[in-house]
Amino acid sequence: MLHFFGGSDRLCNGITRRSFLSAGSLCFGMGGFTLADLLRAEEAAGKRNSHKGLINIFLGGGPPHQDMWEIKTEAPSEIRGEFSPIATNVPGIQICEVFPQLARRMDKSVVIRSVVGCKDRHESYQCMSGWFPDDLKALGGRPSIGSAVSKLQGTVDPAVPAFVGLASKTQHVPWSNSGEAGFLGAAFSAFKPDGPGMDNMKLHSISLDRLKDRRRLLTSLDTMRRDIDTTGMMSGMDAFEQRALDVLTSSKLLDALDLSKEDPKVVERYGDGKPYKYQYDGAPTCNDHLLIARRLIEAGVRVVSLSYGRWDSHGQNFDLVRDHGTKLDQCLSALLDDLQERGMLNDVTVIVWGEFGRTPKINNNAGRDHWAQVSSAWMAGGGMRVGQAIGATNRLGEYATERPVHMQEIIATLYHNLGINVASTTITDPTGRPQFLVDHEPIKELI
Repeated sequence: MLHFFGGSDRLCNGITRRSFLSAGSLCFGMGGFTLADLLRAEEAAGKRNSHKGLINIFLGGGPPHQDMWEIKTEAPSEIRGEFSPIATNVPGIQICEVFPQLARRMDKSVVIRSVVGCKDRHESYQCMSGWFPDDLKALGGRPSIGSAVSKLQGTVDPAVPAFVGLASKTQHVPWSNSGEAGFLGAAFSAFKPDGPGMDNMKLHSISLDRLKDRRRLLTSLDTMRRDIDTTGMMSGMDAFEQRALDVLTSSKLLDALDLSKEDPKVVERYGDGKPYKYQYDGAPTCNDHLLIARRLIEAGVRVVSLSYGRWDSHGQNFDLVRDHGTKLDQCLSALLDDLQERGMLNDVTVIVWGEFGRTPKINNNAGRDHWAQVSSAWMAGGGMRVGQAIGATNRLGEYATERPVHMQEIIATLYHNLGINVASTTITDPTGRPQFLVDHEPIKELI
């Protein structure tokens, strides 16, 4: 493990700044796969250096579509719920009252009220890839969008990974899945700042001020030959190992993860999402993960995925939405403003969605149960035609009556915004067969 000695300020998810500055806690996917291995794989795949970005925010548990983006004012009381709609700054579009800040930014946003193609499965897999875990399972499964982009486009900067997963660890593990590499292999897994050790590289008693001294760094690595300096092996060291060290010691990556380097006023705008309520076996409402995501994209990351809150509201549905929704309203509106102020909004796509919707009928615990027939999504940025509400459900919120939008259409749109043509782009699977990224085209109303 490669340790960097720094401060110990604690972030919202319990990880300290010292933890962020421990490069040994950064990992790629499965154990045994090193950063140098990843860089070799990226080099073999080839790279393109255009930099579009994606922030994929997963609302694990299944957010209630009829209590967020399409309030059912005409439904009977056992279905309608407790919320009222509010007007947005786009005439004719209303959303839930817990999102007043987003309502004022509807002209920069899109709500999709008619998402179909979901399954009643508590996992992030489909929101990260457009597929289910069973698809091509014998070959390792389909790759997530982050992994596919890593394969197809490589890194913007060799010192910054293309795909980062910020999903906090959850007791229900599938909710913290940042997106799998599938048949592409661990080389293209998400880079996780809170993961286990990386190649057991350990740096002893070296401070941040001394990290730029490459020779002193190399002599401190207990996994490399002890005679590396005396024999002159450093000059012949594998180029990928040197690039791996560039990532580990890069101030760009570490600075992006360190919110003490951000303007305190910006940090305050996002909030911290505390106190964490209704978390149970899911993710905390870490508002600052959205800020870190912006910083990572700005540093050169192409895709950042994260998990926000625990939305499995079998009980206390309306209290949960008031808590999670209000916090999401703050950090998501701050992210929109932040991206726009930095001139990044047209290049960075933001999406917020979950694995399915919730039942129209309210149960005896003031909750809503699983409902895979229809769900919803919120999007912004990426050069899309925004200021829209796409699709609608029937009076009871049971099924899509206007413009059903398949989950894969959304994934295809994300690929399109990243500069990838899903109609012509394929990735070769382990059998040598080319596989298309998805089976659907992008949402025509948005591109």
